[in-house]
Amino acid sequence: MASNVKKEVELYEPMRIWLQQYLEDKYKGATIITVDSHSQTLDLFLEKYGVIDRYPQTIGLDIQIDVLGIVIKNGKTQIFFVEAKKTQLNLHDLGQLWAYCKLCDPAEAFLLSSYGLGSLNKILNNLLRTDLLEFGDGKRIKKMQVGKWDISKSSPDYHTLVPKM
Repeated sequence: MASNVKKEVELYEPMRIWLQQYLEDKYKGATIITVDSHSQTLDLFLEKYGVIDRYPQTIGLDIQIDVLGIVIKNGKTQIFFVEAKKTQLNLHDLGQLWAYCKLCDPAEAFLLSSYGLGSLNKILNNLLRTDLLEFGDGKRIKKMQVGKWDISKSSPDYHTLVPKM
């Protein structure tokens, strides 16, 4: 196993670069913005990029997403979250991202750890409780994706992703 990072902040830029490529591949011809957003609240970034009017519920909420993606195509805006951890994942980490997803309804959200799935491995893979990943407006159920970040490849370890992509 590759050694881990010393500080979580070391994960943000590689994750931002991965998210940029992922979104470019998925949303051809769209305007795509990805940013290391850990240092300020989400509403400040949405304001900066002129899409706050699409997400007024974020104003004044103390939500700090590690990596934010914004996709603008045909007048529609979608946001994407990546939450980075350098420790084993646990229910607290999942709950934090879940709450952000319920409040902001991103198109996709990723919880990635350079260390591993931790206790979430048992919950998601052994107990098969992938219902804990669900969020959305009720019309369309979306699922957060949880997995291990492969430091050597600067991308998620796709074998570990739950649910599978």
